Amino acid sequence: MRWWKVLGLAGFAGVAATGVVVARAERRRRAYTPQEIRERLHARLAEQDAGQQQASAPGPGTLGAPSGGSA
Repeated sequence: MRWWKVLGLAGFAGVAATGVVVARAERRRRAYTPQEIRERLHARLAEQDAGQQQASAPGPGTLGAPSGGSA
């Protein structure tokens, strides 16, 4: 076999394998009902909001500290 035939067969096998992976991921994605997707999105939003609230809360020892501006 010539090298270009081997290269062509390897390319074909790569395209086929990629198609299998994409089809499998698509089936997993479509397995969720719209209600499940909505619940997951709401849970992710709640986690993000909780993380932002914790990050914006002042830590210990910051009360009464200057705000960094010059007076």
